[in-house]
Amino acid sequence: MTEDYVAKMGRKTLAELQQYVSGRAQYREDAVLAALDELARRGEPHPDDAQLRPELEAEVQKQVAQTAEAQQRAVEATAAEEAAETGPMLYSPSTITLFSVVFSMLAGGALLALNFRALKRTGATVRLVLFIIAYLVVGGLILNWVVQRYGLNPWFGAFFDLPAIVVYIFWFWPRYVGSTPYQSRSWLLPFIICAAIKIGLTLWAASFLAKFLGKLPGQ
Repeated sequence: MTEDYVAKMGRKTLAELQQYVSGRAQYREDAVLAALDELARRGEPHPDDAQLRPELEAEVQKQVAQTAEAQQRAVEATAAEEAAETGPMLYSPSTITLFSVVFSMLAGGALLALNFRALKRTGATVRLVLFIIAYLVVGGLILNWVVQRYGLNPWFGAFFDLPAIVVYIFWFWPRYVGSTPYQSRSWLLPFIICAAIKIGLTLWAASFLAKFLGKLPGQ
C-alpha cells in the first residue's frame, strides 16, 4: 500500500470511503485496503473488513511481486545493453563470410583469428590455425585428385572454400564466441588490405605468366 493512498483516504468522507469498499471492482486493491484502514481508524470499520482484507492483501502482494519482477527484468535488460555497448570490437559472422567468399577462406580465417585475439582465446586461435593448415593440405590433395580424374573445372575452385566457411560460422563461432556481447568492427581497412593483396598477386601472376610464355621456344 502506498503512502499516497493513505494520505488520499484521510481526506475522504465516510460515504466516500464506504463507496471505495462497496464499489471495489472499480478501484485498485491497495486503494480499497487504504479505505478499510481509514474506516477502522475512524472507528467505523466496514462490516466485511475481516472477509475482504485477506483477499485484498494477497492481491496487493502479488502485484508488488510482479512489479518487482518487471523492474528486475528492466534492470537486467539495461545491463545487457550496456554490456553490449562496451563489449569487444569483433568482426561479425556476415563479415567473415563475405571476406571468405570475395577473397578466400584465408581472409575469413584471419578475421576470425583477430576476434579470438580480442577475446584472448589463445587456444581457439591455435585450433583455427591447425584447422586451416589441415584444410589446405587435405583440400589441396582432394582438389588435385578431382582435377586429374575429371579435368579442370572452374566450379571446383568456387566450392573449395565453402566447407571452411561453414566450419567458421557454425563451429568455431558458436564454440568460442557464442553469445558474447560485442560491437561490430569496421571491415573497411581489412577490405582495402585484402583488395590490395589480391590485385598485387594478380599483377604478379600476370607478369610471371608473360615472362614464362616469352621464354617458350618460338616466342
